[in-house]
Amino acid sequence: MTSQPITVVNTDAFMPVTTQTWSNGRHAVRCVKTIQETWDVKTFCFMAEQPVMFFFKPGQFVTLELDIDGEKIFRSYTISSSPSVPYSFWITVKRVPGGKVSNWLHDNIQEGSDLAVHGPVGQFNCIDFPNNKVLFLSGGVGITPVMSMARWYYDTNADVDMVFVHSARTPRDIIYQRDLENMAARISNFKLHLICEKYDSGQHWSGYRGFFNQTMLDMMAPDFKDREVFCCGPTPYMRAVRHLLESVGFDMNHYHEESFGATPEEIKEDVVEVAEQAQEEAAAITPSDLLSVQFTNSDKCAQIVPGETVHAAAAKVGLTIPKACGMGICGTCKVLKVSGDVEMTHNGGITDEDVEEGYILSCCSVPQGNVIVEY
Repeated sequence: MTSQPITVVNTDAFMPVTTQTWSNGRHAVRCVKTIQETWDVKTFCFMAEQPVMFFFKPGQFVTLELDIDGEKIFRSYTISSSPSVPYSFWITVKRVPGGKVSNWLHDNIQEGSDLAVHGPVGQFNCIDFPNNKVLFLSGGVGITPVMSMARWYYDTNADVDMVFVHSARTPRDIIYQRDLENMAARISNFKLHLICEKYDSGQHWSGYRGFFNQTMLDMMAPDFKDREVFCCGPTPYMRAVRHLLESVGFDMNHYHEESFGATPEEIKEDVVEVAEQAQEEAAAITPSDLLSVQFTNSDKCAQIVPGETVHAAAAKVGLTIPKACGMGICGTCKVLKVSGDVEMTHNGGITDEDVEEGYILSCCSVPQGNVIVEY
């Protein structure tokens, strides 16, 4: 009997990997892969230099910090991947004619590109609104957040009955078509319905055509009133979906939507009205009515009239706090409040944990007295 050689392993050579967990804030990431989803839609896959577990709620988004032609620009994009694949995250971007950021991303971001992201944040997610029956409705690139939710349920073998309805302009515009058809073929609790507004000459399409309507809804999800509905797409699409559901008596407490894009007209009108009111009130303001906002890191102090935001105060003394939305959505303008009280009306751009630690979103935080901010 011959003896076998013994290999001595030097355990000191093995360095344990210290894995960090993603938290809301600024993070440096690197593009590790790009995927051409359709002729004008591309997915960008990111990882951190050191291993990071990218945990987030499916449906949430990040804000990219970009340097385009010497100008720092912030833009928010929904995460299209699932947290069940935690060492990376993906965003999916449609090239928009004339779009400064989308075209720049398509033309410049490639494997090896470095950039900074802020997040994750967002109230539109499937974790906070659990239901064992869901209906996903999406139009165009609005498919990204609901795709993240569907991937999460699929990867985790969740006992959730899913109906996925996606509307596209033409067959060549269907994003994730192969991924969706693969899920539908492999599990019985995922029903897929694709709708094309039209099809071009030479294209084959035997599926639904036209626009999503009540007849389609009744055929695709006859039990829709029992489902949690998650909807994302262009503003006209979501407006039509809301009107449809309301007209058939759906309980809108179970309806959730998300959108990015131009500021809705009703919000613009509100902003103008508030600005005009502020101008009228400012005329009656005396020096004793002014509030101070002190910025400790910059050693600057701004005087503001009641009703102005912390972000406006910073601008008055030449400080630029980054922001991408101005409506408390993206979370980019987060700063630490050292003292004082503010009234903050946000739209999901900050977590409860951050608020408990004293952070505020400067774009939607109105001082109620003198305030000191770390910036």
